[in-house]
Amino acid sequence: MNLSKLRLTKYLIPVAIILASCSGNPVPKPRGYYRIDLPAHHYQHFDTTFPFAFEYPVYSKIVKDSSSIAEPYWINIVYLPFHAQLHISYKPVHKNLATYLDDAHTLVNKHIPKANAIGQQAYENPSENVYGLVYEIRGSGAASPFQFYLTDSTRHFVRGALYFDLVPNNDSLAPVIDFLKEDIRHMINTFHWKNQEKTSSLKK
Repeated sequence: MNLSKLRLTKYLIPVAIILASCSGNPVPKPRGYYRIDLPAHHYQHFDTTFPFAFEYPVYSKIVKDSSSIAEPYWINIVYLPFHAQLHISYKPVHKNLATYLDDAHTLVNKHIPKANAIGQQAYENPSENVYGLVYEIRGSGAASPFQFYLTDSTRHFVRGALYFDLVPNNDSLAPVIDFLKEDIRHMINTFHWKNQEKTSSLKK
């Protein structure tokens, strides 16, 4: 064997070994998401001169809504660790409840193009005269995964919508969304009107 063939053989053998070890179909790695550390649920009171009160998480803060369309008693609950906000708007009712209900339904339906499904659940707390509807908007690209409205049917109407200050990817945000849903449900369960006579049913 001449010298050139010997050198060629020297380089071909390692290449053959590498190719043999790489046989088979490559398996792509599953998509991974960052680990998110969730705090324990602890709450504090929101009880001011507003016409309503509730409990909200200690790891959040309440700021006045500064948007151009904001009205009195519009606020945002800012969830500091999660780049998320719950927008809360308040409307006084003057025989126009049906309009507010239609508006809430329309705003939820705007998410249909990005939603896989929209679930809804009625809420009733007759002892506090609080009635409403909770919407869960499922879908990776849905901008708002959770919305609700609450009313006493005669004087007050409140609407809430959860948004993230991020490009929607609700698959990766699923643990945070579920965590914040629990907080928002606690807020709804502790929600009550102030300085109002209680009635026994929701009048639509």
